[in-house]
Amino acid sequence: MDQKATNPDQGEAPENHQNMESLLAAEGFGNIDSPVQGETRQGTIASIGISQVLVSIGTKSEGIITGKEFEAIPQDVLASLAVGQVIDVYVINPEDQNGNVVLSINRARDEASWKEAEEKKTSGVGFDSEIIGYNKGGLIVPLGGLRGFVPSSQISLTRRAGMTGDNPDQRWSKMVGEPITVRVIEVDRERRRLILSERAASSETRESVKDRILEELKEGDVRTGRITSLADFGAFVNINGADGLVHLSEISWDRINKPDEVLKVGEEVNVKIIAIDREKKRIGLSIRQLLNDPWSKQVEHIQVGQLVQGKITKLAKFGAFAKLDGEIEGLIHISEIAEKRIEHPKEVLKEGDDVTLRVLKIDAENHRIGLSLRKVDSPSYAEMDWQTLSDQLDETIKDDIKEE
Repeated sequence: MDQKATNPDQGEAPENHQNMESLLAAEGFGNIDSPVQGETRQGTIASIGISQVLVSIGTKSEGIITGKEFEAIPQDVLASLAVGQVIDVYVINPEDQNGNVVLSINRARDEASWKEAEEKKTSGVGFDSEIIGYNKGGLIVPLGGLRGFVPSSQISLTRRAGMTGDNPDQRWSKMVGEPITVRVIEVDRERRRLILSERAASSETRESVKDRILEELKEGDVRTGRITSLADFGAFVNINGADGLVHLSEISWDRINKPDEVLKVGEEVNVKIIAIDREKKRIGLSIRQLLNDPWSKQVEHIQVGQLVQGKITKLAKFGAFAKLDGEIEGLIHISEIAEKRIEHPKEVLKEGDDVTLRVLKIDAENHRIGLSLRKVDSPSYAEMDWQTLSDQLDETIKDDIKEE
């Protein structure tokens, strides 16, 4: 009987090779795409257990997410998983000691996020996100599954100008939850370093910020700012990105020689807008106008037309200064010293004289009191003097009755 001989040197017959492929396919070994450690691939969730997730990734057996990798899955992500869902997984080990393909969801998400970060850095395009935290140096902003860092120097001028407080909690905590637009400026996978910049994503400049703030401000507004520098003539205070000047005379009601006697750089202060020059881009500020004016309290018992006792403290060509109760000082203009014309107050007065004076004017805004010596006996004030005397007698009688 004739038989066909098979020559081993000529290889398998074509039909035998086809039969082997069919056999392998039937056993599930056909067209196997073996997983490679470190790759990310798509898979379909086959089952979800209390401690593991099985994912079909085209191999004979499902890949497994278990142990630390399972525990590391965020609860919201775990709750969103469903059988049949297609997900990205990262191959940690193509075959462990039990023959399983070990997978990770978190590492796949990280990988996608790092890839996205690198693409955004290359493109230079900003993206919208949200401030989720902070540390002593700046803000924490997420990109995918990564936590990006925005150093304080990379925060926008507007946001930095609004910072208040002396520690990170005071400066940053109220920003958590706010929207923010940033650009990726540094990506370092090995150090897991992702640096973002709000300033790079913004087109604003110091001048544009100041122009905008100048448009928003109006005289009489009260704002909170931070002292940026001190000079002999005053203090510069930054209000939301625009610097204004508090002149030396507007710092305190007390007499001071230099701003650093009561202020320091970095201090947070409340200021009142008292002048705006939009053409020259200047803002005039006042601290003292928001403080209680001790002078007003000192003169609250004094009224125009009243007779007061004073002591002459200084003579000048234009008049004489007299100290009233406490530290209050008023001016007797030369025209109010005598009925006759005099060339100098020293013709009538000398320093240290105790005199009775008439109050002619109280200028609370400029802290000035106008006094008169020549109008002490003026008939035009007779009725007022009589009423004052009458009120004093009534008070004396009341006091005597109380004592009895």
